[in-house]
Amino acid sequence: MQIIQSGEILGARVEGLDLSQPVSPAEFVELEQALGRYGVLSYPKQVLTSLQLKQFAERFGQLEINVANAYQEPGLPEVMILSNKVGPDGKPLGLSDAGQDWHTDMSYSKMVAFTNILYGLEIPHRNGEPLGNTEFVSMHAAYDDLSEAMKQRLEGKTITHDFAKFWDMMRAKPGSARGPLTPAQRAAKPPVSHPAVMVHPITGKKVLYANPGYSMRINELPEAESDEVLAFLFTHQLQAKFQYKHRWQVGDVLMWDNLGTLHNAVPDYRPDEPRYIKRCQVMATRYFDLAAA
Repeated sequence: MQIIQSGEILGARVEGLDLSQPVSPAEFVELEQALGRYGVLSYPKQVLTSLQLKQFAERFGQLEINVANAYQEPGLPEVMILSNKVGPDGKPLGLSDAGQDWHTDMSYSKMVAFTNILYGLEIPHRNGEPLGNTEFVSMHAAYDDLSEAMKQRLEGKTITHDFAKFWDMMRAKPGSARGPLTPAQRAAKPPVSHPAVMVHPITGKKVLYANPGYSMRINELPEAESDEVLAFLFTHQLQAKFQYKHRWQVGDVLMWDNLGTLHNAVPDYRPDEPRYIKRCQVMATRYFDLAAA
């Protein structure tokens, strides 16, 4: 196994590892440390069943079953389908607009996400270039680049995150097929609060834990001041110098650290340019106590 750094602010490629086979304890430790250090890891040219994808993902922690409860692999609800394809009956085969704006997965949950693991089976291309690429920003770098005054201002503060914010934002986009959240779905994911600054469990360094998709309010500040600070943070963290883009190829397995990054799926492909990806979402149960969350 070789881990080859991208040379950019985030990202590394893992060569020589067949994810259809169990990962050894020594390999797991190396991968976990690399994920914390590089934020995004890609494993090219993989050939996996859905069960093998799930088995690799759950090596990193407990898997979440998405609150939307839709587009799940039959018999494997932990494996979700992200796709713009439709079946013979005209019904969507997957969630077509997943992640199409900047966010951190599961910041809206008491137990936050550690990593997402995606497996690309069909990737749209145009003129030889991949479409639907995934963009990331480093929350280590975004925090480090804050002024000392802003770091002090955020110290000890908490932020409310709400699942409905991103869902409703996606519903409002032209052509969205998302329906309104049901009362049961809203009740399953009520707003939660997390520290604005976290200590990363792998790197031991501070990261900014705020994102445009789900962050609603800095609880300890008056509403107007909270809005002002959040607007500043959202602009600050999306600067180009903090960004990295993964260019998808068929057979890629891509995983990223949700504690140390934000991400955005770029929707630059048409309905007739098929994209089909399987996803597992790993909760951060290795590092945090759900009972204390």
